[in-house]
Formats: sequence, structure tokens, C-alpha cells
Amino acid sequence: MSNLEAQPTEVECRTVAQNSPEEKSRRLRAEVLTARDVPLGGPRAMTVHRTVPQRSRSLIGAWCFADHYGPDDVSVTGGMDVPPHPHTGLQTASWLFTGEIEHRDTMGNHAMVRPGELNLMTAGHGIAHTEVSTPDTTVLHGVQLWIALPADAVDTPRDFAHYAPPLIAVGEATARVFLGELLGSTSPVHTFTPLLGAELHLPAGAEISLDVRDDFEHGFLVDTGRVEIVGSTAPILERTELGYVGLGANTLTLRNHAEHTARIVVLGGTPLNEDIVMWWNFIGRSHDDIVVFREEWMAHGERFGQVQGYTGEIAHLPAPTLPGTRLRARENVPGRAQEK
Repeated sequence: MSNLEAQPTEVECRTVAQNSPEEKSRRLRAEVLTARDVPLGGPRAMTVHRTVPQRSRSLIGAWCFADHYGPDDVSVTGGMDVPPHPHTGLQTASWLFTGEIEHRDTMGNHAMVRPGELNLMTAGHGIAHTEVSTPDTTVLHGVQLWIALPADAVDTPRDFAHYAPPLIAVGEATARVFLGELLGSTSPVHTFTPLLGAELHLPAGAEISLDVRDDFEHGFLVDTGRVEIVGSTAPILERTELGYVGLGANTLTLRNHAEHTARIVVLGGTPLNEDIVMWWNFIGRSHDDIVVFREEWMAHGERFGQVQGYTGEIAHLPAPTLPGTRLRARENVPGRAQEK
């Protein structure tokens, strides 16, 4: 998905030293990230709920962007119709709950995004793509997630992967693990840093304990339900909120306080520990990188190529105007799971 904001927030994620080990203690520390609503498109804009990035937290592992949308009545919102647009230095993970989206890119891939199936596109050096909800879609509902590539992979060739993870049952809970490993299920899809991505369903009143890596940061994005990170400092998470837990935890327990099933998107990964600059649909290592990417996209450069088969009115989504000053620094401090 493109970031269609006319004045996108400028983000420079700067790595800083983590807290000293002696600051660990027995109480689980968690933060609540509240989404901001961002309209995508024109008069019948589809609104997305964006939890990452924001001032308090720019990254969760290498996850650098999280948009949560729907359930949207396509007859009212017009659905999704994103013209050819570029990406650099990242992977896009498309994950739907309901509806269907048609994907085309400059590698010639023509694929459908369907509920419970992962489409992972690697931009690397540069790619362009389109996303259009299909005519049969009546309700569109899902998440769009971006993953920042590490410095040694920013110029990696374009790639595209599709994976339909099996539904697994653990007690009362069910899950699909689309990246990484959780609850005994492992995704075969390649990522450039250690990551976790999963959809978890937790019945009313149920709880589940997750064995997790203590070198991972974790985020729990609530789509439905009222979710408690048991034993943590965070209040109960409501719909569209994301609970963040930092490094150091090897078990995390979730409890659903709603009278209906909770749906939770679980994200995790090792801290990126690199400075990145993210603006519009580009990730680079400096302000100057972003300037070059924008100029090449506006000049129809070879870096991005051409998308074939898109029939919408806009053949080349123009990039917004860069801010008049250099992109500002924004610190991203990996948290600790425990505090005194």
C-alpha cells in the first residue's frame, strides 16, 4: 500500500544506547500506542488507523509501518485503488481479514491478496506496484505492514513471496503464523532480520501464554476484543490500539476481556539498531537518499520500472513535495520488558 498523505510525516529513526542490564526487574513494562486516523484517497477516502510510526515509537524490531483498516463497506468508501507508486529499502506485508485485493508490480507479478494469505513484496533497490480491491469485494478489512531492510540489504533485488500459513489450534486459541515462529508453527518466508508476524484469535474470557524470544521487541495490535497483557503496566487494549513490550521477556500472556472473540496481530523482531530515514514510500539512510529516490521516481527512472495492466486513471502517482528543511532526527529507543 502507498502512503497517500499529501504531507507525509518525516521520520528519521536514530539508534541510541539501550538501558543498562541492571535496570531489569520483575514487573512487565508495556506501552500503549494509540492510532491516528489517516484518510487515503479522495472524497470517498478509506480511513486507516496508523500505530507505527509515531513520536513515541518508530520501530518494533524492523517493523516500521502499521496501517489497520476496516471493516469498510466498499460501496461507501470506494474501496482501495492505489495507482502505480514506488518503494525502496523495505518489504511490504499485506494481510487481509476480509475482502480481496489485486496486486501488480514491475516484476510482472499479478497476484491476489486474500484473507489468511501473506503477500510479501521486497522493494530493495526499487520497485513500483498497484493495489486495487476486486469488484466482488463488499467489505475490506486488514492490515498493511512495512519492514525496514538492514543496511546490507537495502539494494537487494526485487522479490515477491506468497504464503498461506496453516491454521493451528492451541487450547482455545487459534493462530496463523505468516512470518517467523510462534506456537510451534514456522513460516518458510525469508526475511532479512529475525521477525515474527501472526494473526491470533482468542475466545471471550480466554487467555494464552506465548513463549517468545527475549531478544525480540513485541507489539500486539487489537482488531477486535479487549486484550490485557497480563502482569504488565499497560491498561486493557481496545480496538486499534497496539501494546508494545520491549526486550527481555520470554513468556507473554494475553487475556481477552470482551464478550466476543479477540483478533490480535502479533508483531516482533530484534531491534534494527540502525539509523534509517523514512519519508512517503521510501526508506533510505539519509535525507539525500530520499531526494534521489524522489527525483528518480518523478523522472520515470529505471530504478522503479513500469507496472503493466493497471487500468486506473492515474498512471504514475506523483510524489509529494519534500519539506523545506532536512528531514529531522527521531530517536527510537528499544524498550526493556522489565522495570523496577
